[in-house]
Amino acid sequence: MTSVAATTASAATTTTSTTSASSATSLSSSDFLNLLVSELQNQDPLNATSTTDFINQVTSYANFTEQQQINSSMSSLASSFSSLVTLNSVNYIGHTVEAKTDTATLSGGSATFGYTLSSAASDVAISIKDSSGNTVWSGTGSGNAGSNSFTWDGKNASGTQLSDGGQYSIAVTATDSAGNSVYQYSTVTGTVTGIDASTSTLSLLVNGVAVSASNVIGVSS
Repeated sequence: MTSVAATTASAATTTTSTTSASSATSLSSSDFLNLLVSELQNQDPLNATSTTDFINQVTSYANFTEQQQINSSMSSLASSFSSLVTLNSVNYIGHTVEAKTDTATLSGGSATFGYTLSSAASDVAISIKDSSGNTVWSGTGSGNAGSNSFTWDGKNASGTQLSDGGQYSIAVTATDSAGNSVYQYSTVTGTVTGIDASTSTLSLLVNGVAVSASNVIGVSS
């Protein structure tokens, strides 16, 4: 009995001698069916394909075709979902949002951050870093349980006013009286001016900073 695998190997050898390897990177439904027909045409009459084997191969063909249809449907669904996410994100434009992120743009000589603590802190240390990760300012902040706000005046450790437009991140270390960390996350609040679809994850532009739409925790008009 000549198997599908043997027929495939023979076909692959012939194809390799006449075409480049890169032209046969996938097996279509028609290719699969042609292999079954070729097997029937080239089988040994004295050792024909058994009914069970042939049924199994036909079943494999049916499953193969069904899987191709499912893959095509999933690709179409993914494309539709992506379009829906983009459309929903456009609705944020012009609205003020609060989002989980540690980065803000220096504007008007200052940048305001929020941070949330799970419980009251006895010690809160804050560092402001530039886009290269260098610490430009460090100090302390409030330690109230829940939401806290911190506004940086845009001056570095030497008291020099830094130029507007740069992006800076906040690093918060907050501990309770027992030395346990109570810091949860940082936030920024700003107006959504656009969306960024240049990466696989769609982002909102909040005051010029790209923020994932999934990190938005509050929206106001």
